[in-house]
Amino acid sequence: MNLDEAQKKKVVAWIHEGLKLSDIQKRLADELDLHLTYMEVRLLVDDLKLMPKDIEPAKPLEVGSKQTAVGAAAGPGAKPAQPQHVPEEPAAAVGRVSVVVDQIARPGALVSGSVTFSDGNKADWYLDQAGRLGVIPKQAGYKPTAPDMQEFQVALQNELAKMGF
Repeated sequence: MNLDEAQKKKVVAWIHEGLKLSDIQKRLADELDLHLTYMEVRLLVDDLKLMPKDIEPAKPLEVGSKQTAVGAAAGPGAKPAQPQHVPEEPAAAVGRVSVVVDQIARPGALVSGSVTFSDGNKADWYLDQAGRLGVIPKQAGYKPTAPDMQEFQVALQNELAKMGF
């Protein structure tokens, strides 16, 4: 699709604003009455020699760590919480499960990653196309505790929600 110079300038401005291709597709339809497929928008941006801004990669989630226990700010502009004394917990205590989401999902999975349970054992996890969760422990025969599994599932759900799943 050929755009005139004014339309091209709008697309360039939208890219510089940090809009995603799907947002550009919607704006083209709403503001310029150009109904393009996602692939056509992608090719258009490529033809204009533009590169959409990458979003920051997700950082590993540490659930229940001391940092989480201290508390985070309530929102933008809020004063940071004052550090409080956090008592040391035994190694197997709840609150030590950490979840990491892979940048590239393993074959056959919608999304995948790894988890470290409160007792230090690690496992790989995946979510398949049908929405089934699979956990593959690194140590043969290892079975995490029920509280660890609950905490893992909550942490995973929160992390995936941040990523738009």
